[in-house]
Amino acid sequence: MPIAGNRTLVVEGQHALSVVHAVNSETRLSMLSLLSHSPMNVSELTAAIGLPHSTVNFNLKLLEEAGLLEVQYMPGTRGRQKLISKRYEEILIKLPGAAVSAQSNVVEISMPIGNYRRSDVTSTCGLATESKLIGMVDAPRPFFEPEHVFVQIIWFRHGTLGYDFPNNLPHGAEASELELSVELCSEAPEQDPDWPSDITVWVNDTEIGTWTSPADYGGVRGRHTPLWWPINHTQHGLLKRFKISREGTFIDGKQVGDTSIEQLKLGGQPQIQVRVGVKDDARYKGGVNLFGHKFGNNEQDLLMRLWYEFREGERPYVIK
Repeated sequence: MPIAGNRTLVVEGQHALSVVHAVNSETRLSMLSLLSHSPMNVSELTAAIGLPHSTVNFNLKLLEEAGLLEVQYMPGTRGRQKLISKRYEEILIKLPGAAVSAQSNVVEISMPIGNYRRSDVTSTCGLATESKLIGMVDAPRPFFEPEHVFVQIIWFRHGTLGYDFPNNLPHGAEASELELSVELCSEAPEQDPDWPSDITVWVNDTEIGTWTSPADYGGVRGRHTPLWWPINHTQHGLLKRFKISREGTFIDGKQVGDTSIEQLKLGGQPQIQVRVGVKDDARYKGGVNLFGHKFGNNEQDLLMRLWYEFREGERPYVIK
């Protein structure tokens, strides 16, 4: 949905497509220019732009559907007239990709679940944005459609998805902890309260841990799950935290292994590779559902937090 502030429209995801399409026309840009000074009715706009009434109405409809126009109905000499004005002075488009923020001794990177770089999933599988399915379900091909960067739910029974996070460790720093959090659950036909699945997370091809999801949760709509999504399908998952430190690996604070963060060899690497999926030799091969910030119960994507510290005597590298 658009966010307005100081007559600025901020768009992201699929809504950006409709806005870009709406302004990709000299005719529609001329209309917006004419509406910059004062509201106009359709007859005034038709006369000013010198095009047929039907053409003007068609282009106005595209601009209105993109949320760029304010339309009011006012009393006129022959009933009501349509008064049109421009809603915004500028448009800011947020491109898909990882959002990075840094605090004292921690870097936080939010990766859209659709921004994966590698996919080897098999049926049953599928993916959807906040408003529609992408391609056919139960086929791996849609996972390579360009639109996959916008998806908000992904499901697959077998295989893994791979993500590349930027390695934003400051020069001279050493990683002390790495945490990944994501909402996920099993993948059953439609949904099933008793459908276990062993879901594994790897970082730089090192296994961090395996969580046994007890169910594919459905029947009660997720807090952020859109209304068009069938209620008898998967609705939400559970927010899980996978962490590796110098002491070992942890899931939700409980230690599950002795592998230390030093074994990830993060120093000097431009990226951190993350994989999520079900192993071929898993006991419970119940698949995976991944949820983005506009699906499920948690308003977040795949989130990485990377804590670091400087070695004694080292100082942060500052570019001047």
